[in-house]
Amino acid sequence: MKNYLTIFLLAIFSIAAVSCTDRNDEVIVEDNPVLMRDVTGTLNSTNSYTLTQGIDIATSDVVLVYRNINSNTTASAVWQLLPKTEFLSAGRELDYNFLFDATAIEIYTESNFDQTTMTAAEANKYQNNQRFRIVLIPASAGRNANVDYNDYQSVIKFYNIKDKN
Repeated sequence: MKNYLTIFLLAIFSIAAVSCTDRNDEVIVEDNPVLMRDVTGTLNSTNSYTLTQGIDIATSDVVLVYRNINSNTTASAVWQLLPKTEFLSAGRELDYNFLFDATAIEIYTESNFDQTTMTAAEANKYQNNQRFRIVLIPASAGRNANVDYNDYQSVIKFYNIKDKN
C-alpha cells in the first residue's frame, strides 16, 4: 500500500512540476490565419504622400508593413520593415511609416523638406511605383511568437507564408 501511495504522489508531483515550468511554446499556425497583401502605388502631393488599403481586422492584431527597397527596378525584391528613415543628400530625411485601424492601413511618407523638390532619380527610387507588403497576424497567432519581425524571411518561415515573389 505504501508503494502505491509513493507512486501516486510522485505522479501528482511530476504533473504539477511539468505544468508549472516556464517555457516559451512556439505558435503552431494550423489554418495559417496570417494574411499577406501587396500594395503598389506612387506617393505624391496629389495623394498627400499616402497609400490607403482597406482591411478587416481587430485592432489587437499585429500589422507589419514592409517596403520593397528595389521598387521601380528590375532587381529582386528586398523587404524592409517600416517605419524606416531614408537619409538623402544635404541632411534631408524621408520617413516611411504607417497607421492602421480595424478598417484601413495608411502607408505614408513624411520629410524634413518639401518632397516636391526631389530630383527625378530620387522620386523614382523613393516615391514612384513603390511596392509594400502588408502582413496581418491575428493576435492569437502572434501571441508568444519568437520571431524577428525585422527579418521578412524569418516572418514568412515562422508563419509558413508562401512568398509572392
